[in-house]
Amino acid sequence: MNKTALYDKHVSLGAKIVPFAGFDMPVQYSGVTEEHFAVREKAGLFDVSHMGQFFIEGAGSKELLQFVTTNNLDALENGKAQYSCLPNEDGGIVDDLIVYKMEDDKYFVVVNASNIEKDWNHISKYNTFGAKMTNASDEMSLLAIQGPKATEILQKLTETNLSEIPYYHFTVGSVAGVSEVIISNTGYTGSGGFEIYFKNENAEQLWDAIIEAGAEEGIIPCGLAARDTLRLEKGFCLYGMDIDDTTSPIEAGLGWITKFDKDFVSKETFAKQKEEGVTRKLVGFELTDKGVPRHDYPVVDADGNVIGKVTSGTQSPMKKIGLGIAYVDKPHFKLGTEIFIQVRNKNIPAKVVKMPFV
Repeated sequence: MNKTALYDKHVSLGAKIVPFAGFDMPVQYSGVTEEHFAVREKAGLFDVSHMGQFFIEGAGSKELLQFVTTNNLDALENGKAQYSCLPNEDGGIVDDLIVYKMEDDKYFVVVNASNIEKDWNHISKYNTFGAKMTNASDEMSLLAIQGPKATEILQKLTETNLSEIPYYHFTVGSVAGVSEVIISNTGYTGSGGFEIYFKNENAEQLWDAIIEAGAEEGIIPCGLAARDTLRLEKGFCLYGMDIDDTTSPIEAGLGWITKFDKDFVSKETFAKQKEEGVTRKLVGFELTDKGVPRHDYPVVDADGNVIGKVTSGTQSPMKKIGLGIAYVDKPHFKLGTEIFIQVRNKNIPAKVVKMPFV
């Protein structure tokens, strides 16, 4: 298994370590619920250095990314980031990702840990534009400082005015004496905060500085389990669970990042889906009786016919009910529709609801 630059730090802090996406990663420290509420109410610090980072630059870099991603890079100015996805040739999703425009003809792309090699090969395959590609995944670390107190904590460590960085924008500056840090107003928790990218050798220095700076505000280390419950309450898709090579962005509710005013892989397939409608959709649901939905649990109608399956599910720490995301067949995906989740052979009633849940 791969290890992040902070692996020894996590072990020394007593984190529970589990294999995830080819890495030994901290799944929890003090407990999922405590970590979850720390992020919703104060602040939490996540090591997400397992994520992949590519630099794509030079003449042809924009043209390459325009063709391999669904979103439109024309909307990007320097210092702005964009959520997007890489479609495959069969109308599925290779990965979802964030594209950062560093400067004209220089882009920074962040991909999921489990897909680093796959994404690299996919983008490379279409690089007939002469763009220079660099895989910096092994050299870079990523920390996410998330929660309502996150900005206040990070501001203590940088002269960069964080209040001047809008959501999905970024800058390059110094943090805790470390220069050339990408400071990004992004995150996967829905509670606000920043993500910072930097060289591996600065990982412990920055981790310690953030924990120390946030002591007064109650910051605590957080693991992947809380990251999952936090993103699920906000209805954020997780690659490999809610989206994959067989799901289209239109089915997954990602039509908002699928722009038809440019050419890209599988454009015709998605345009047809948008025009004619899809036979299944990714929807949010809440159980109306006790139970905890989990990945791959069947979704059935009132007669017990299978009409879909759960992709992500949990007991929501905030709402204290079972909720989740599922692909559901037409016409059962309409808001307010009653569906049933098969939990240990028992059909638990649920309702299709609008996301986010919290």
